[in-house]
Amino acid sequence: MPVGLLYSIGFIIALVLAIAMTPLVKKFAFKVGAIDKPNHRKVHTRIMPRLGGLAIYIAFVGAFFLLSPFIPDGLLRPQDSNMINALLVGGTMIIILGAFDDRFELSAKVKLLGQIAAACVVVFVFDVKIDLLNIPFGETMQPIAGWISIPLTILWIVGVTNAINLIDGLDGLAAGVSGIAIATIVVMASLMGFQPVILLSTLLLGGIVGFLVFNFHPAKIFMGDSGSLFLGFSLATLSMLGFKQVTIVSFVTPLLIIGVPLFDTFFAIVRRWVNKKPIFAPDKGHLHHRLRDLGFSHRRTVLIIWGIAAIFGALAIVQSAVVQSSAANWITFAVICMLMFFLQIGAEVTGIVDKTRRPLINFLSRMRLRLKLDAESRSK
Repeated sequence: MPVGLLYSIGFIIALVLAIAMTPLVKKFAFKVGAIDKPNHRKVHTRIMPRLGGLAIYIAFVGAFFLLSPFIPDGLLRPQDSNMINALLVGGTMIIILGAFDDRFELSAKVKLLGQIAAACVVVFVFDVKIDLLNIPFGETMQPIAGWISIPLTILWIVGVTNAINLIDGLDGLAAGVSGIAIATIVVMASLMGFQPVILLSTLLLGGIVGFLVFNFHPAKIFMGDSGSLFLGFSLATLSMLGFKQVTIVSFVTPLLIIGVPLFDTFFAIVRRWVNKKPIFAPDKGHLHHRLRDLGFSHRRTVLIIWGIAAIFGALAIVQSAVVQSSAANWITFAVICMLMFFLQIGAEVTGIVDKTRRPLINFLSRMRLRLKLDAESRSK
């Protein structure tokens, strides 16, 4: 069977499984009491079932085992099994943690410990670590000392896992952003010929798209922490290929793949620090909250953020494609500068950090006024 056809069939299997399983998971969520009640911080106004992540997980794992007998010999190397098993075992731990949280609302400390435990399984049991780093204006790939790679990998997995969890505030938002990130990884892995990541990402993408049928506004079910934590963990594990596997990806690329949740988390930390609030205190200052406050509808807000995620994904693909060129370092530097500029502009326009402080916009306005006055004086 051609490899392309194999992956297409896997995507369809995961898609169909997600569509079939989500209504069953919805009934199960109501039966066990895994529900989300409205409050002052939430957008929905009625009781909603959670546990939607369970449908994505079942679709992903089910499609993998259904497809496994048809994977041709030689497509996956023996060492590739480590990455596959790391995602399957660690992902199972995370989905169990998230499911218990959807039902019993676990404390932040318990969830953090569970995430660290899953990350430790990835690192210590399956030996999947960030051990190479491409640094602009340096050698092609810089080795990372063993003792540093361990905490760096754990921090990456836990950080990305929580970043997806934090943006899960509107119907279809986290699932869509995760789907775009996974699609980006599929494209990049295809360009690199990295078969295990293509396989896993394609199946996961099928599960996400199938779930979105029921999760896009107006949602019939929420993914809950079971979904956001599982997708975050999966993204963290799969995006590590940008650090680990090949020399054509710089350190910027994995950050771009999941740019929306990472930068939303960064701005949340800055916002709470500026306002002298606890870092982990929930608030209504995230990007989706601010866009709603600016008057955008529920659907339009989600579509805008999907668009931003798609731009990040396109930049990641371009970055990975050009990073071996002679101008790679300067291209990386230009991408970083451009991102910093537009992120600051976006933060000031939306008020994601502070609704009143707009230093860069005010500076640009003053410069524009000065140039206008200079032009008028010269014309006289």
